[in-house]
Order: sequence, then C-alpha cells, then structure tokens
Amino acid sequence: MNIAFFLGGMASLLLIGLPVAFALGLLAISGMYLFNGGTFSFLQIPIISYKSLDDFTLTALPMYVLMSQVLVVSGVGRDLYEMASRWFRHFPGGLAIATLFCCAIFAAISGSSVATAVTVGAVALPEMTKRGYDKKMVLGLLAAGGTLGILIPPSVPMIIYGSVTGESIGKLFMAGIVPGILLTMAFMIFASWKTRHIKEAPATWQERKEASKRAIWGLILPIVVIGGIYIGIFTPTEAAAIGAMLSILISIFIYKNLTISNIKTIVLSTVKTNAMILMLIVGAMLLGYIMTVLQIPQAITQFAISQNVSPWVIFILINIVLLILGCFLETISILVITLPILYPIITSLGFDPIWFAVVMVVNMELALITPPVGLNLFVLKGLDRTNTIAEIVKGVIPYAIIMLLFIAVLSFFPEIATFVVSDRMK
Repeated sequence: MNIAFFLGGMASLLLIGLPVAFALGLLAISGMYLFNGGTFSFLQIPIISYKSLDDFTLTALPMYVLMSQVLVVSGVGRDLYEMASRWFRHFPGGLAIATLFCCAIFAAISGSSVATAVTVGAVALPEMTKRGYDKKMVLGLLAAGGTLGILIPPSVPMIIYGSVTGESIGKLFMAGIVPGILLTMAFMIFASWKTRHIKEAPATWQERKEASKRAIWGLILPIVVIGGIYIGIFTPTEAAAIGAMLSILISIFIYKNLTISNIKTIVLSTVKTNAMILMLIVGAMLLGYIMTVLQIPQAITQFAISQNVSPWVIFILINIVLLILGCFLETISILVITLPILYPIITSLGFDPIWFAVVMVVNMELALITPPVGLNLFVLKGLDRTNTIAEIVKGVIPYAIIMLLFIAVLSFFPEIATFVVSDRMK
C-alpha cells in the first residue's frame, strides 16, 4: 500500500510537469501527513532540510560547477581541440579521434557533460563537417563524447553519490579514471573505423609544438586536481577550490577574457545549477526520511534478498530500471530518487558500492543520450538546428551500444574500477 502510494504519486506529479525537486518534497510531505502523525511530523522538515545540506563534501559542488562555467568562456576548449587535431588528424578519422580526446580532457577539467558537449561541439562541429565528416555521425560522436564529463573525475554525480551514501568521494573519483579512459578509447576505435576513409596531411612538429604550448594550461588543470587527490595532497573538496581558483587565474592572466559581463553570466549560471541540485537533494532526503520511517527500503531489500535468484539477476534488473528511468529523467534526479533504495540492496547482495557507483554513472551517461529527455541531444540540437533530434539519435545509437557492452565488461571485471582506489583516500 505504502509503496503503491509513493510510486503512483511520483508518476502522477512528474506527468503533470511538476519539477522533480518539488515533486519529491510534496510527496514526502504528503507521506508524513498521512502515515506519520499528521501535521506534527512537519516539525521534521526544517531539521531534515538543514541536515541534508550540512555536509562538508557538498561544498565541492559549487566549486566544480564554477570551474566548468569559467572554462566554458575562457577559450580552453578551443585550444585543446586545436592541439588534439594537430596531433591526431593524420590518422584515419583523425579529427574524430581528436574530438573525443578533447572531450576526455575537458571532462577531466569541468566535470560537466553539458559543458563538455557545448564547448567542444561549438569548435568541432563546423570544423569536422567542413572536412567531409557526416554531420549525423559528428553530432552522435559529440553527444556521446560529452557524457564523459560525468565519468572522468571530477564528477558531479559522483559527489551526489558520495553525499547520499556516505562513500568516500576521493575513492569514487579515482574509480572513474580507468573506466573513463577505456570508454574513451572504445569510442575512439569505433569513430576511427567509421570514418577511416578520411585522412589528412600531418601537421608539422612546429605546429604541434605551438598548439601544445597554447593548450598547456588546459592540460595542467586535471593533473593538479586529480593528481593532488590521488597522492593525498588535498581532499576532493580542497581540490575543487584549487581548481576553481586556477581556472579564474588562467582566464584573467592567460586568456584575459574574464570581463564584467562574463563574470555576471558565470555567477548566475553557477547559482542556478547549484540551486537546482541542492533542491533535489533536500527533496530526496525528505522523501528518504518518510520512506525509512515506513521501512520501505528495508522491505524492498528484504524482498530482493529473499528471492531464490542469483544476485546478478537482480543487478541486471536494476540496470534495466536505470535505463528506463534514463529515458524520462535527468541524471541528478535519477540518483537522488533511486540511491536510497538501490544502495542497501547492492550492499546487502555483497556488491562493491564503489564499483556500483561507476556502473551507475555509465547508466547515467546513457540517460544523457537516450530520448525523449536525453539532455545532450538537445544541447547538440541547439548547436545545429538543421538536424532533427531523430537524426542525432541515429548518430548516437552505436555509442549507446558501446556503453551497454562496457557495463557488461565492468560486471565481469570489477577491478577495472577498483584497482586504483586506495584506502587512504577521503
């Protein structure tokens, strides 16, 4: 009865177009009133709201968002793309390889899929189509390449995962490195094969040197942020502050394009993004409270464990549910809605929660490119209005298949995600 109320209520509120954060909060308040003492239970609302945001790890969130917004306007993406194109363009499908390489590097700087898709796409789309690359293929490549922004650290979804579950964000960041590199390489191999008929004259060593010199600051940022976390110089939260500060200094003193107008745009975009995410967290924590009081997660966990099936059957079913949700909800919403239920199930079945975080983030990458609500599809549609969403989806299907196969590989070889994780990380 209780489960049906929450599932039916959530579906109804989302179908009428209520924002996810408010749908979660309204459903939680309704549950408190109906099942937990009426209006008296409302006393818990400010307490839970405060506690859900009174988390030191969440201070990393606005810093990483700020860093990505600064880098979008700084010109780092343009220089990274120029460097990559000069180093890779002589290979078959060289610009496709260069674009994905640039996506991976910018992902390691910004932690944002949308920022990666917009920044790299604005430079790569006109350049690749001018060189004879099929536009649908390019749009699909950019949509998929942009998703690397949430797998390669720093990753906003990893921060949310750590905040909701209590897992170490440092370990979560490190777990995403090798899978992020391997998925990038898989994309590169396919893109190179698909465009193997296009090959250009190699750049001179002088041209490569000049491009690398201009792009050096974009390469230094991920080394400082991720390297500092890995060797224990600073925590992920401290790394976020350092990364944001470095991105601002680079924009001021190297690119010299941080104007008053840009600062206003950056600050407003950062505030809007963080407000949206934090409201989702508050709504999810309120809903999580009443569901815990009613012992719904415990009941679902016990039901899953009591079934006479392999834990891998339940794991497959979880992935199917995440795939379906990804067609209708955006990444952060899926995380905050499902984690309070899925995390106890995964840990009770004996799966590594750090490994599962990587699997879940790859599922969230799929959510970014699956219609009808794939965010990266609409981002690329905004860059080129001559193509329909359906045409972009055709271009992205092969990369979605690669992601599904990659989840299978991660399932057979979980060490891909965990072997670089150290116990000393926070």
